[in-house]
Amino acid sequence: MEIAVDLLPHVNATLNALAALLLLRGYWLIKRGRERSHVRTMLSCFGVSVLFLICYLVYHQLLFTVTGQRGKPFTNQVWLIRRVYFGVLISHVLLAVTVPFLAGITIYHGLRDHRKVHRRWARWTFPIWLYVSVTGVMVYLMLYHLFAAEVVPV
Repeated sequence: MEIAVDLLPHVNATLNALAALLLLRGYWLIKRGRERSHVRTMLSCFGVSVLFLICYLVYHQLLFTVTGQRGKPFTNQVWLIRRVYFGVLISHVLLAVTVPFLAGITIYHGLRDHRKVHRRWARWTFPIWLYVSVTGVMVYLMLYHLFAAEVVPV
């Protein structure tokens, strides 16, 4: 279980990065009129995002089971760094809550060939979903790499 607790944050960041790349590819494809490829790419992106959500929930349950913590604390004490981190984190979390609903509605209308409605929803869904995917990677980098507490050897 402890191995999963150590490994899952990296898996989650990879899934977020992959979702961001798929979103950009889907956008690029539709702008070139490649609708079938766009559909496959966006459905793949949705699948990656669902897998992320499952891994994220499993990680937090395992973290609580193993450590008793609900999340990994951000330990950096520099005022400006903390403000940036929590600003990104809070905006990420608030918008992440909307993504499953926005993506579901947008995909539904796309698959039903309700093009006008699909485009209207996609204008909101795409930037929010992309922001959430990119900021998910940013939070990971800040928490686990850029500002992680250094272990001082004894």
